[in-house]
Amino acid sequence: MLRWLRGFVLPAAACQDAERPTRYETLFQQLDRNRDGVIDIGELQEGLRNLGIPLGQDAEEKIFTTGDINKDGKLDFEEFMKYLKDHEKKMKLAFKSLDKNNDGKIEASEIVQSLKILGLNISEQQAKLILQSIDSNGTLTVDWNEWRDYFLFNPVTDIEGIIRFWKHSTGIDIGDSLTIPDEFTEEEIKSGQWWRQLLAGGIAGAVSRTSTAPLDRLKVMMQVHGSKSGKMNIYGGFRQMVKEGGIRSLWRGNGTNVIKIAPETAVKFWAYEQYKKLLTEEGQKIGTTERFISGSMAGATAQTFIYPMEVLKTRLAVGKTGQYSGLFDCAKKIVKYEGMGAFYKGYIPNLLGIIPYAGIDLAVYELLKSHWLDNFAKDSVNPGVMVLLGCGALSSTCGQLASYPLALVRTRMQAQAVVEGTPQLNMVGLFRRIISKEGIPGLYRGITPNFMKVLPAVGISYVVYENMKETLGVTQK
Repeated sequence: MLRWLRGFVLPAAACQDAERPTRYETLFQQLDRNRDGVIDIGELQEGLRNLGIPLGQDAEEKIFTTGDINKDGKLDFEEFMKYLKDHEKKMKLAFKSLDKNNDGKIEASEIVQSLKILGLNISEQQAKLILQSIDSNGTLTVDWNEWRDYFLFNPVTDIEGIIRFWKHSTGIDIGDSLTIPDEFTEEEIKSGQWWRQLLAGGIAGAVSRTSTAPLDRLKVMMQVHGSKSGKMNIYGGFRQMVKEGGIRSLWRGNGTNVIKIAPETAVKFWAYEQYKKLLTEEGQKIGTTERFISGSMAGATAQTFIYPMEVLKTRLAVGKTGQYSGLFDCAKKIVKYEGMGAFYKGYIPNLLGIIPYAGIDLAVYELLKSHWLDNFAKDSVNPGVMVLLGCGALSSTCGQLASYPLALVRTRMQAQAVVEGTPQLNMVGLFRRIISKEGIPGLYRGITPNFMKVLPAVGISYVVYENMKETLGVTQK
């Protein structure tokens, strides 16, 4: 990332304390674009971009506000030099914490050991990739000069912040509930970075869901009505929906599906943080098991909170044209004719489905990401959003295969009251009825359009998420 700094501004021969003012002055002049002796936030951002070090708005503003001691909105040379010296001290402490044998250089085994303490298990091959991204002389070890130069403009202050992107997942919603919420540091929470990232992911999810809504409604229709004749296929299902309600009917229920993203994400994020605190001692880093349990319980909590909206979405999706004038009309009719309890029909199979889905989703996600790092990573251990999305899509697909029968039963229980001639059965009764009349394949009705939406959802989410990150100034991980 900082090849330019290593090769020109920060040559190896210029690393002695006596030469630091000259080194800092050279760098200051590179950033002071108008040569007025001070750097404003615009010059800092433009200068870092020109040097090939785009950190993102939050990181750049953090550097600026930390260095601007007199709060005049500008950095003079003394403030600039003091910031870099103070930052070097913090980086020195981080370097020493990784240099376990105190030999003045960091090796792959020390990276493995340090990350294990922080709750992240990686292979030695992956540790070498980390070193390669920092190592400037090809020794596969990192000395203090290389470490300092690499992190010179990275505003992280401790080892946890430095290694966080190596274990970061992505908070993008591709149309199905995210099992494990994204994790944020205290600094990101205080700076507002967390809500920007969640907002970027939420908007990407809303656009993605809307774009793939016809496939989602087809899935629900096949789950609920496919058993009547056993002949509803993808083409026939689309034709039937268009014939009954026109093109616009393909998006019926999508409004509710989009509206519930915000409360579900907020509750899941809050609950995840609370469960992590309950399951780990103070100062202890969360491990994979605790992360899975916390994520599952957070998912259950969020589902309990927004479940009535799931029922409303299903009712709107399977309803006929004119049956409901909108979301509130649907809710009013459910209360009038069925009572409040109807808002939690199918809740038990939904809750039971979280465990196999979460377990398989997380396990496959970590396995795929680890496989990519071992076999395809070249010069960076940060997989990037597209790779993480691909891992997430495949892991989500595997999780759905395991939990789909429960999801199908949940949907049928939600819709039983509006399907003519359908007996009101409980979860066990529905399982028996489906297996006896339709066999095991009946438990997977609608899974084809469900899988068909994964690839377009991933692509759309990626494009929107990247653009929203840039718009909101989300720091690159």
